[in-house]
Amino acid sequence: MQMSRKIAGFLVAVAVFMIFEWINLGFNLADGHPTAFYVVHGVLIGVNILLGVALGVIGLRGLAKRP
Repeated sequence: MQMSRKIAGFLVAVAVFMIFEWINLGFNLADGHPTAFYVVHGVLIGVNILLGVALGVIGLRGLAKRP
């Protein structure tokens, strides 16, 4: 399947935004919540960073294969 440069660039931009935003959220979590709160948010952060990395890889491959 071929991907346009627009779509590939969009995927890279979304990936950068997702990774930055979720890491930022991780640093901004306040103290004083129950442990379950941190476990759930830790899982959410981890999954979304992995999704961001996957989208970034797909976008970069799409940009690399275009002439």
